[in-house]
Amino acid sequence: MTRGYISIGSNIEKDKYIPASLLALQQVFGELTVSSIYESEPVGFTGDTFYNLVVGFDSDLEVKTVAKQLRQIELDNGRTRDSRKFAARTLDLDLILYGDLLINDGRLQIPRDEIEHYAFVLEPLTEIAPNLKHPVSHLSYAELWEQFNKSELKQKRVVPSWTSTK
Repeated sequence: MTRGYISIGSNIEKDKYIPASLLALQQVFGELTVSSIYESEPVGFTGDTFYNLVVGFDSDLEVKTVAKQLRQIELDNGRTRDSRKFAARTLDLDLILYGDLLINDGRLQIPRDEIEHYAFVLEPLTEIAPNLKHPVSHLSYAELWEQFNKSELKQKRVVPSWTSTK
């Protein structure tokens, strides 16, 4: 079994699409480790705030099969194939880690650069895997979060009405 991590984001009907994505991911991968949900400002465009979180899962699937499953879940939840990187979206599912794999193959990049560049990925990942080490820097995610520049941090932990309190 390989341990993987998925970054989840939505800023269109997020109270609908985030729970739908969690249900779909459970149906594909079984039990998930789910971070808190963080509300953050959009990056690279003006729009509604995002909900972001990270989930961990275990799978025997090949990494490209996992990526295809994530893409299908996005499409099943209103994501269009022509969606731009910096734009509003119903659902964004990014495979950010898959075991110790290092891949840079077109659309599939593992580990994702976003881990080290965006608080909305690093903070929830640190929450559920603080001692896991980044496969390139070999620093733990807790160490990376500690070093992260938080001076302009524009996110906060939220508890949407559809979640149970932690």
